Amino acid sequence: MSQAPKKKLHLPRSKGGKIVFNLVITLIVGFVYFYLTLPAINLQSSDFYVFVGLLCLVYLLSALVSSGFQMENGGPKEYFRFIKAQCLPVGILFALLLVVALVGTVISMPIFRAGAYRELLQVETGDFAAEIAEISFNEIPTLDRDSADFLGDRQMGTLSDMVSQFEYSNDSTQINYQGRPVRVAPIAYADLIKWFTNRGEGLPAYVIVDMVTQEATVVRLDEGIKYSYSEPLNRNILRHLRFQFPTFMFSAPRFEIDDEGHPWWIAPRVVKRIGLFGGTDIQGAVLVDAVTGACTYYDEVPTWVDNLYTASLIMEQYDYHGMLVNGFLNSIFGQRDVTVTTSGYNYIALNDDVYMYTGVTSANADQSNLGFLLSNQRTKETKFYAAPGATEEAAKASAQGAVQDLRYTATFPLLLNIADEPTYFIPLKDSANLVKSYAMVNVAQYQIMAVGSTVPECEQAYIKLLSSKGIAVPDALPQTQVSGQVADIRTAVLEGDTYYFIQLEDEAVYYSVSAVQNRDVVTLNIGDTVTIEHAVAPEGESVSILDGYTLTISRRAPRTYPGNE
Repeated sequence: MSQAPKKKLHLPRSKGGKIVFNLVITLIVGFVYFYLTLPAINLQSSDFYVFVGLLCLVYLLSALVSSGFQMENGGPKEYFRFIKAQCLPVGILFALLLVVALVGTVISMPIFRAGAYRELLQVETGDFAAEIAEISFNEIPTLDRDSADFLGDRQMGTLSDMVSQFEYSNDSTQINYQGRPVRVAPIAYADLIKWFTNRGEGLPAYVIVDMVTQEATVVRLDEGIKYSYSEPLNRNILRHLRFQFPTFMFSAPRFEIDDEGHPWWIAPRVVKRIGLFGGTDIQGAVLVDAVTGACTYYDEVPTWVDNLYTASLIMEQYDYHGMLVNGFLNSIFGQRDVTVTTSGYNYIALNDDVYMYTGVTSANADQSNLGFLLSNQRTKETKFYAAPGATEEAAKASAQGAVQDLRYTATFPLLLNIADEPTYFIPLKDSANLVKSYAMVNVAQYQIMAVGSTVPECEQAYIKLLSSKGIAVPDALPQTQVSGQVADIRTAVLEGDTYYFIQLEDEAVYYSVSAVQNRDVVTLNIGDTVTIEHAVAPEGESVSILDGYTLTISRRAPRTYPGNE
């Protein structure tokens, strides 16, 4: 039985036909690679050189295939002459780019441009007590990113109409929104099938987590978010940006909302300030409407934008600033006056902007800080505040040691001004990522540390401890006193502790008093005369409950017993 003849691949025979064939194959492979990896068409991007190198390699392999690997009339010598004739322009291009990359790398090295690297970040010296005001309780973030994402994910799980189709994206951004520190994150399609069935309407909501009250809210939109990371095709935010701005290099786009709550993607434009590849910096940003996809480049972004410079970039630039203070060789050998940032960072809201905080230590990475940085993430305005003392890790260990029986873990500290003292504020979390307690640790003397179940309670204990050490004066205590007869008493168990809510005559507010901190409250009766020290109510806010810290029973009401009425 005869076999059917095998079909042969018909390749072009003419030189011109082979060149066209090679170019078509190269363009197809190049388009697929570009669509998937999205390299910037920019000589300052290392991805560009990889992209062009791949194209050259594909063309060469295609030329080998189109020539049929034949060695005619002279053997290998003639064969390589034939390949050289087709691939010479490609080889010249590849060699030229290789030379540019090598020269660009050399002229961008810190050893030759130490002064330029040091000047990437302008650092001023600040006065902590004078410039960093004490912030009120309703401005202190009590969550870290992990805790905020946990609360956002849990809130999504309560929405029966969304949870089967969408999920929390775990891609939150800390911003100031309507005067409060919050984290915002878009939701995402649960899987590819859910994307296919819902892509017409887009993502119908985003999530806001209040960093102070720990309240997570799903904000529903009139028109869904069409452009996001969870889009697999052209509406993917990275692909959309690349097609709109093929030559721009971008830092990772971050999700924000404007003052009206409209969703946006903020894509900072990355530039290289030194040589060809050195001195990474930011120059403006592209703002992408998350609903319509409209893109606008701003050299100076609007003031409602909070995230332009990432914490990692600011820390990288400061490390150059601190290490190269006396030149490149000194940064390696002598290390005189060399400083670097510590291993972590956090965020604080000041003057309607978000500031990145990180510590500064010496180059030998000892267990003490020289001070700390505060850097505006929108303008990169950076100040160094001298505050010798414990590192953040030492403060975390001190806080965890105070609650070791509860096995709470400390989040990365936030730096606050408490009674004009630089103070680490450390939320303490349980194994479920829920904040259960708070610690305040003095930067200069980290053995001065207080823990409380609420922020006001923690601050009261901390300030009293400072006063006992002769560091703070009693006038710094943000509290007041109230006296009167008890008109109503109610109780509740909150997070395992019993709280008594006391209302005095002729007052509408209730004062919450912890039975753990004030055992006398257990014997309190209606009609008793008491004195309660409590937090000052936030200015301009109407409150129904104030936290009490100490309670003194001045006079007890007469008791009546059966038989002596």
